[in-house]
Amino acid sequence: MKKKLVLTMALALTLSLAACGKGGNDGADKKSDGVMTYAEYMDAALDSEVVIETYVQAKQSWWEDKATLYTQDKDGAYFIYNAVCSEADYAKLTPGTKIKVTGYKTEWSGEVEVAEGATIEIEDGSFTASATDVTDLLGKEEELIKHQNEFVSFKGMTVETYEKDGQSYDCAFVYNDDNSGSADSNSDLYFNVSKDGQTYTFCVESYLCDSSTDVYKAVEGLKVGDTVDMEGYLYWYNGANPHITSVSVK
Repeated sequence: MKKKLVLTMALALTLSLAACGKGGNDGADKKSDGVMTYAEYMDAALDSEVVIETYVQAKQSWWEDKATLYTQDKDGAYFIYNAVCSEADYAKLTPGTKIKVTGYKTEWSGEVEVAEGATIEIEDGSFTASATDVTDLLGKEEELIKHQNEFVSFKGMTVETYEKDGQSYDCAFVYNDDNSGSADSNSDLYFNVSKDGQTYTFCVESYLCDSSTDVYKAVEGLKVGDTVDMEGYLYWYNGANPHITSVSVK
């Protein structure tokens, strides 16, 4: 009897550990029939139809029954652009929500996305990605681009005077990349940060984080010389163009 009890307890413990190992990311490893893996999606030709299952990480915008989303699974990330989505369904797309997306794989200025009238189906399951530290990959585009659209972090970077095309703006940030906007108009924020002698331009995308958000106000408060840690989504526009969602000054 004791032996049977021990075996029963061992089996129960094994099942319990397996369940705990999911850590709230139920279903993140499963794909339905006919759905591509991340590797298959990456290998698919541009302008070909793709079918993926992924998890909403952040919502950028909804307009005229079209949604733009940052999404990710355990293997990689997918940017969903202007997918057909009712306002009622958009409200249901909270962080972690599992969705099935059917659309066409497209590219715009280096940014690979699912677009061209993509459709969304809400499914059961949940997964929320932790930020991947890619600080050491800055300047190594062939390696960095493998994390395109992922939720990422950058640590220990220094705020520099904002410059573009050889022109210095004598400040830590600008509204729009040429300082043509304002907070009142919910313009994007651009700022320069450096690491190991190299300078990079980061962005607070106002559709994702508008002027009412903490990150928008944090960037407005930056000073040249500040050391910052940041998180955001590794968007791509003619090179890395991170869309930052949080900034902390060290």
